[in-house]
Amino acid sequence: MANEDFYIGANDEHGVNPPTAGKRTPVVPGLNRQIYENEFNRAAKNKFIEACMRQDFSVFDVKPELQDISISERVRRINSQNLTLLVTFAYNAFGTSFNSASGLEVYYSPSNIKATQSRQLAQDLYNQLIKGTEQNGRGVKTLNVGVLSNVNCPSSLIESGFMTNLREAQLMINPLFQTEVGEEACHGVCDYLGVDFITRDNLSNYPLLRLGDKGNFVFLLQFILNQYGNNLTIDGIWGNKTQDAVLRFQKENSLTQDGLVGKNTWKTLLTLSPYPLLKINYRGAYVKFLQQLLESNLYPVGDIDGIFGNKTLTAVKNFQKNNNLVVDGIVGNNTWNALTKL
Repeated sequence: MANEDFYIGANDEHGVNPPTAGKRTPVVPGLNRQIYENEFNRAAKNKFIEACMRQDFSVFDVKPELQDISISERVRRINSQNLTLLVTFAYNAFGTSFNSASGLEVYYSPSNIKATQSRQLAQDLYNQLIKGTEQNGRGVKTLNVGVLSNVNCPSSLIESGFMTNLREAQLMINPLFQTEVGEEACHGVCDYLGVDFITRDNLSNYPLLRLGDKGNFVFLLQFILNQYGNNLTIDGIWGNKTQDAVLRFQKENSLTQDGLVGKNTWKTLLTLSPYPLLKINYRGAYVKFLQQLLESNLYPVGDIDGIFGNKTLTAVKNFQKNNNLVVDGIVGNNTWNALTKL
Protein backbone atom coordinates (compact mmCIF):
# COMPACT_ATOMS: atom_id res chain seq x y z
CA MET A 1 0.00 0.00 0.00
CA ALA A 2 1.07 3.57 -0.63
CA ASN A 3 1.23 5.77 2.44
CA GLU A 4 -1.69 7.84 1.18
CA ASP A 5 -3.88 4.72 1.35
CA PHE A 6 -3.53 4.61 5.15
CA TYR A 7 -6.34 6.59 6.79
CA ILE A 8 -5.38 7.69 10.31
CA GLY A 9 -7.86 8.92 12.90
CA ALA A 10 -6.74 11.52 15.46
CA ASN A 11 -8.82 12.23 18.56
CA ASP A 12 -8.38 14.50 21.58
CA GLU A 13 -10.23 13.95 24.84
CA HIS A 14 -12.49 16.62 26.37
CA GLY A 15 -13.02 20.26 25.45
CA VAL A 16 -11.55 23.62 26.32
CA ASN A 17 -13.65 24.11 29.46
CA PRO A 18 -14.96 20.77 30.79
CA PRO A 19 -17.27 21.06 33.81
CA THR A 20 -15.64 18.27 35.84
CA ALA A 21 -12.71 18.99 38.17
CA GLY A 22 -10.73 15.94 37.03
CA LYS A 23 -10.09 17.47 33.62
CA ARG A 24 -7.82 20.25 34.83
CA THR A 25 -4.79 20.71 37.07
CA PRO A 26 -4.85 22.20 40.55
CA VAL A 27 -3.93 25.88 40.57
CA VAL A 28 -0.37 26.02 39.25
CA PRO A 29 2.05 28.07 41.38
CA GLY A 30 3.58 30.95 39.51
CA LEU A 31 0.87 30.93 36.86
CA ASN A 32 -1.95 31.22 39.42
CA ARG A 33 -4.34 29.33 37.17
CA GLN A 34 -5.44 25.82 36.33
CA ILE A 35 -4.34 24.13 33.12
CA TYR A 36 -7.15 22.36 31.29
CA GLU A 37 -6.42 18.85 30.06
CA ASN A 38 -7.39 19.73 26.51
CA GLU A 39 -4.68 22.42 26.36
CA PHE A 40 -2.34 19.46 26.00
CA ASN A 41 -4.61 16.96 24.25
CA ARG A 42 -5.53 19.24 21.36
CA ALA A 43 -1.98 20.53 20.84
CA ALA A 44 -0.49 17.01 20.86
CA LYS A 45 -3.21 15.82 18.48
CA ASN A 46 -2.42 18.68 16.09
CA LYS A 47 1.30 17.83 16.16
CA PHE A 48 0.37 14.20 15.46
CA ILE A 49 -1.74 15.30 12.49
CA GLU A 50 1.17 17.38 11.17
CA ALA A 51 3.49 14.39 11.45
CA CYS A 52 0.97 12.12 9.70
CA MET A 53 0.57 14.61 6.85
CA ARG A 54 4.35 14.65 6.46
CA GLN A 55 4.25 10.86 6.00
CA ASP A 56 1.61 11.32 3.25
CA PHE A 57 -1.05 9.57 5.35
CA SER A 58 -4.67 10.57 4.91
CA VAL A 59 -5.93 11.98 8.23
CA PHE A 60 -9.34 12.27 9.86
CA ASP A 61 -9.66 14.75 12.75
CA VAL A 62 -12.37 13.16 14.88
CA LYS A 63 -13.04 16.29 16.95
CA PRO A 64 -12.01 19.52 15.23
CA GLU A 65 -14.35 21.46 17.53
CA LEU A 66 -12.96 23.24 20.58
CA GLN A 67 -15.84 22.12 22.79
CA ASP A 68 -16.29 18.59 24.06
CA ILE A 69 -18.15 16.11 21.86
CA SER A 70 -19.91 13.11 23.35
CA ILE A 71 -18.24 9.72 23.13
CA SER A 72 -21.22 8.30 21.26
CA GLU A 73 -20.96 11.02 18.60
CA ARG A 74 -17.21 10.52 18.25
CA VAL A 75 -17.71 6.75 17.91
CA ARG A 76 -20.33 7.40 15.23
CA ARG A 77 -17.94 9.67 13.33
CA ILE A 78 -15.09 7.16 13.60
CA ASN A 79 -17.17 4.19 12.46
CA SER A 80 -18.39 6.08 9.40
CA GLN A 81 -14.86 6.60 8.06
CA ASN A 82 -13.36 3.10 7.52
CA LEU A 83 -10.18 4.20 9.29
CA THR A 84 -6.95 2.23 9.27
CA LEU A 85 -6.50 3.01 12.97
CA LEU A 86 -7.28 5.57 15.66
CA VAL A 87 -5.02 7.33 18.17
CA THR A 88 -6.51 9.32 21.07
CA PHE A 89 -4.60 11.84 23.19
CA ALA A 90 -5.36 12.29 26.89
CA TYR A 91 -3.77 13.20 30.23
CA ASN A 92 -4.14 11.39 33.53
CA ALA A 93 -5.02 12.60 37.05
CA PHE A 94 -4.85 11.22 40.57
CA GLY A 95 -6.71 13.09 43.28
CA THR A 96 -7.34 16.83 43.26
CA SER A 97 -4.03 18.24 44.54
CA PHE A 98 -0.46 17.96 43.33
CA ASN A 99 1.18 14.67 44.34
CA SER A 100 3.82 12.17 43.23
CA ALA A 101 1.69 10.06 40.85
CA SER A 102 3.40 10.21 37.49
CA GLY A 103 4.10 8.50 34.24
CA LEU A 104 3.13 7.51 30.75
CA GLU A 105 0.80 4.67 29.76
CA VAL A 106 -1.02 3.53 26.62
CA TYR A 107 -4.40 1.77 26.57
CA TYR A 108 -6.30 -0.57 24.28
CA SER A 109 -9.56 -2.52 24.73
CA PRO A 110 -9.77 -6.33 24.62
CA SER A 111 -13.41 -5.78 23.55
CA ASN A 112 -12.43 -4.00 20.34
CA ILE A 113 -13.36 -5.94 17.21
CA LYS A 114 -9.66 -5.79 16.32
CA ALA A 115 -8.26 -6.29 19.81
CA THR A 116 -5.04 -8.04 18.73
CA GLN A 117 -4.18 -5.23 16.33
CA SER A 118 -5.14 -2.65 18.97
CA ARG A 119 -2.76 -4.22 21.46
CA GLN A 120 0.07 -4.18 18.92
CA LEU A 121 -0.66 -0.55 18.05
CA ALA A 122 -0.60 0.36 21.74
CA GLN A 123 2.74 -1.42 22.20
CA ASP A 124 4.29 0.28 19.16
CA LEU A 125 3.09 3.67 20.41
CA TYR A 126 4.43 3.02 23.88
CA ASN A 127 7.82 1.84 22.58
CA GLN A 128 8.34 5.18 20.83
CA LEU A 129 6.82 7.42 23.51
CA ILE A 130 8.96 6.02 26.31
CA LYS A 131 12.12 6.99 24.38
CA GLY A 132 11.36 10.69 24.84
CA THR A 133 11.21 12.89 27.92
CA GLU A 134 12.27 10.91 30.99
CA GLN A 135 9.06 9.69 32.63
CA ASN A 136 7.88 6.80 34.74
CA GLY A 137 6.98 4.01 32.31
CA ARG A 138 3.60 2.57 33.28
CA GLY A 139 3.31 0.24 30.28
CA VAL A 140 0.46 -0.92 28.05
CA LYS A 141 -2.88 -1.43 29.82
CA THR A 142 -6.47 -2.35 29.05
CA LEU A 143 -9.51 -0.11 29.32
CA ASN A 144 -13.06 -0.49 28.02
CA VAL A 145 -14.32 2.91 26.93
CA GLY A 146 -16.14 3.89 23.75
CA VAL A 147 -13.28 5.19 21.65
CA LEU A 148 -11.35 1.99 22.40
CA SER A 149 -13.99 -0.76 22.59
CA ASN A 150 -16.81 0.40 20.31
CA VAL A 151 -14.92 1.52 17.21
CA ASN A 152 -14.42 -0.64 14.14
CA CYS A 153 -10.67 -0.14 13.74
CA PRO A 154 -7.54 -0.74 15.84
CA SER A 155 -7.57 1.93 18.55
CA SER A 156 -5.24 3.11 21.29
CA LEU A 157 -5.35 5.89 23.87
CA ILE A 158 -2.23 7.67 25.14
CA GLU A 159 -2.14 9.05 28.69
CA SER A 160 1.00 11.20 28.42
CA GLY A 161 1.38 12.12 32.09
CA PHE A 162 -0.44 13.15 35.27
CA MET A 163 -1.86 16.64 35.48
CA THR A 164 -1.78 16.29 39.27
CA ASN A 165 2.03 16.01 39.15
CA LEU A 166 3.50 19.53 39.04
CA ARG A 167 6.36 18.69 36.67
CA GLU A 168 4.04 16.85 34.30
CA ALA A 169 1.47 19.64 34.58
CA GLN A 170 4.14 22.02 33.31
CA LEU A 171 4.87 19.65 30.42
CA MET A 172 1.23 19.94 29.34
CA ILE A 173 1.80 23.49 28.04
CA ASN A 174 5.39 22.99 26.87
CA PRO A 175 5.37 23.17 23.05
CA LEU A 176 8.44 20.92 22.84
CA PHE A 177 6.70 18.18 24.84
CA GLN A 178 3.47 18.57 22.87
CA THR A 179 5.47 18.17 19.66
CA GLU A 180 7.47 15.27 21.03
CA VAL A 181 4.34 13.29 21.96
CA GLY A 182 2.73 13.93 18.57
CA GLU A 183 5.89 12.96 16.71
CA GLU A 184 6.56 9.84 18.76
CA ALA A 185 2.95 8.74 18.36
CA CYS A 186 3.26 9.08 14.58
CA HIS A 187 6.55 7.16 14.70
CA GLY A 188 4.75 4.38 16.58
CA VAL A 189 2.03 4.35 13.90
CA CYS A 190 4.72 4.03 11.22
CA ASP A 191 6.23 1.08 13.10
CA TYR A 192 2.79 -0.54 13.32
CA LEU A 193 2.19 -0.03 9.58
CA GLY A 194 5.71 -1.09 8.62
CA VAL A 195 6.65 2.16 6.86
CA ASP A 196 9.65 4.44 7.27
CA PHE A 197 9.22 7.51 9.49
CA ILE A 198 10.05 10.90 7.94
CA THR A 199 11.53 13.09 10.68
CA ARG A 200 10.39 16.61 11.51
CA ASP A 201 13.61 18.49 12.17
CA ASN A 202 15.51 17.74 8.95
CA LEU A 203 14.75 20.61 6.56
CA SER A 204 15.90 18.54 3.59
CA ASN A 205 12.67 16.54 4.04
CA TYR A 206 10.59 19.58 3.09
CA PRO A 207 10.17 20.55 -0.58
CA LEU A 208 10.15 24.06 -2.00
CA LEU A 209 6.49 25.00 -2.45
CA ARG A 210 4.79 27.72 -4.47
CA LEU A 211 1.44 28.87 -5.86
CA GLY A 212 -0.26 26.07 -7.82
CA ASP A 213 1.42 23.19 -6.00
CA LYS A 214 -0.61 20.25 -4.66
CA GLY A 215 -0.03 17.31 -2.35
CA ASN A 216 0.65 16.23 1.20
CA PHE A 217 3.13 19.00 2.00
CA VAL A 218 0.56 21.59 0.89
CA PHE A 219 -1.90 19.89 3.26
CA LEU A 220 0.77 20.24 5.96
CA LEU A 221 1.47 23.88 5.10
CA GLN A 222 -2.21 24.80 5.24
CA PHE A 223 -2.72 22.95 8.52
CA ILE A 224 0.23 24.75 10.15
CA LEU A 225 -0.83 28.14 8.81
CA ASN A 226 -4.22 27.61 10.43
CA GLN A 227 -2.47 27.14 13.78
CA TYR A 228 -1.22 30.71 13.31
CA GLY A 229 -4.73 32.11 13.04
CA ASN A 230 -5.69 31.52 9.42
CA ASN A 231 -8.89 29.80 8.32
CA LEU A 232 -7.79 27.99 5.20
CA THR A 233 -9.62 25.08 3.64
CA ILE A 234 -7.16 22.21 4.05
CA ASP A 235 -7.43 20.68 0.60
CA GLY A 236 -3.80 20.23 -0.41
CA ILE A 237 -4.16 22.78 -3.23
CA TRP A 238 -2.16 26.01 -3.07
CA GLY A 239 -4.55 28.69 -4.31
CA ASN A 240 -4.78 32.43 -3.76
CA LYS A 241 -5.90 32.22 -0.10
CA THR A 242 -2.94 30.01 0.77
CA GLN A 243 -0.69 32.41 -1.12
CA ASP A 244 -2.02 35.36 0.88
CA ALA A 245 -1.51 33.47 4.16
CA VAL A 246 2.08 32.61 3.23
CA LEU A 247 2.90 36.21 2.35
CA ARG A 248 1.31 37.43 5.57
CA PHE A 249 3.28 34.90 7.63
CA GLN A 250 6.53 35.92 5.92
CA LYS A 251 5.85 39.59 6.62
CA GLU A 252 4.96 38.95 10.29
CA ASN A 253 8.19 37.00 10.75
CA SER A 254 10.55 39.34 8.86
CA LEU A 255 11.16 36.76 6.14
CA THR A 256 11.66 37.46 2.45
CA GLN A 257 8.15 38.07 1.10
CA ASP A 258 8.48 36.02 -2.07
CA GLY A 259 5.50 33.70 -1.62
CA LEU A 260 7.79 30.68 -1.78
CA VAL A 261 7.96 28.22 1.11
CA GLY A 262 11.60 27.23 1.22
CA LYS A 263 13.93 26.31 4.06
CA ASN A 264 13.71 29.62 5.98
CA THR A 265 9.92 29.73 5.89
CA TRP A 266 9.61 26.03 6.80
CA LYS A 267 12.07 26.51 9.67
CA THR A 268 10.03 29.40 11.07
CA LEU A 269 6.68 27.67 10.57
CA LEU A 270 8.03 24.72 12.56
CA THR A 271 10.05 26.89 15.02
CA LEU A 272 13.08 24.66 14.53
CA SER A 273 16.50 25.34 16.04
CA PRO A 274 18.87 27.10 15.84
CA TYR A 275 16.65 29.66 17.53
CA PRO A 276 17.07 33.36 16.67
CA LEU A 277 18.10 36.11 19.07
CA LEU A 278 14.97 37.79 20.45
CA LYS A 279 14.45 41.02 22.40
CA ILE A 280 11.88 43.67 23.25
CA ASN A 281 9.50 44.66 20.42
CA TYR A 282 10.29 41.58 18.31
CA ARG A 283 7.31 39.55 17.14
CA GLY A 284 6.41 36.40 15.26
CA ALA A 285 6.34 32.62 15.57
CA TYR A 286 9.53 32.37 17.62
CA VAL A 287 8.27 34.95 20.12
CA LYS A 288 5.07 32.93 20.56
CA PHE A 289 7.22 29.82 21.06
CA LEU A 290 9.32 31.72 23.63
CA GLN A 291 6.18 32.80 25.50
CA GLN A 292 4.91 29.22 25.63
CA LEU A 293 8.25 28.02 27.01
CA LEU A 294 8.27 30.75 29.66
CA GLU A 295 4.74 29.83 30.78
CA SER A 296 5.66 26.15 30.98
CA ASN A 297 8.59 27.15 33.22
CA LEU A 298 6.10 29.05 35.45
CA TYR A 299 7.01 32.56 34.25
CA PRO A 300 3.72 34.18 33.16
CA VAL A 301 3.74 36.45 30.12
CA GLY A 302 0.08 37.48 29.88
CA ASP A 303 -1.33 36.87 26.42
CA ILE A 304 0.61 34.43 24.26
CA ASP A 305 0.37 36.68 21.24
CA GLY A 306 3.78 36.50 19.56
CA ILE A 307 4.64 40.07 20.65
CA PHE A 308 7.71 40.63 22.86
CA GLY A 309 6.29 43.28 25.16
CA ASN A 310 6.97 44.36 28.71
CA LYS A 311 5.39 41.29 30.38
CA THR A 312 7.48 38.97 28.24
CA LEU A 313 10.57 41.07 29.01
CA THR A 314 9.90 40.78 32.75
CA ALA A 315 9.42 37.03 32.45
CA VAL A 316 12.67 36.65 30.51
CA LYS A 317 14.63 38.68 33.07
CA ASN A 318 13.16 36.73 35.98
CA PHE A 319 13.98 33.46 34.25
CA GLN A 320 17.54 34.63 33.58
CA LYS A 321 18.01 35.78 37.17
CA ASN A 322 16.77 32.48 38.61
CA ASN A 323 18.94 30.42 36.25
CA ASN A 324 22.22 32.28 36.83
CA LEU A 325 22.21 33.84 33.37
CA VAL A 326 23.11 37.37 32.33
CA VAL A 327 19.99 39.41 33.12
CA ASP A 328 19.73 41.50 29.97
CA GLY A 329 16.25 40.56 28.70
CA ILE A 330 17.79 39.31 25.46
CA VAL A 331 17.07 35.72 24.48
CA GLY A 332 20.29 34.34 23.03
CA ASN A 333 21.86 30.88 22.98
CA ASN A 334 22.33 30.51 26.75
CA THR A 335 18.77 31.52 27.55
CA TRP A 336 17.38 29.31 24.78
CA ASN A 337 19.43 26.34 26.05
CA ALA A 338 18.03 26.78 29.55
CA LEU A 339 14.46 27.24 28.37
CA THR A 340 14.39 24.21 26.07
CA LYS A 341 15.43 21.58 28.62
CA LEU A 342 12.68 19.02 29.15
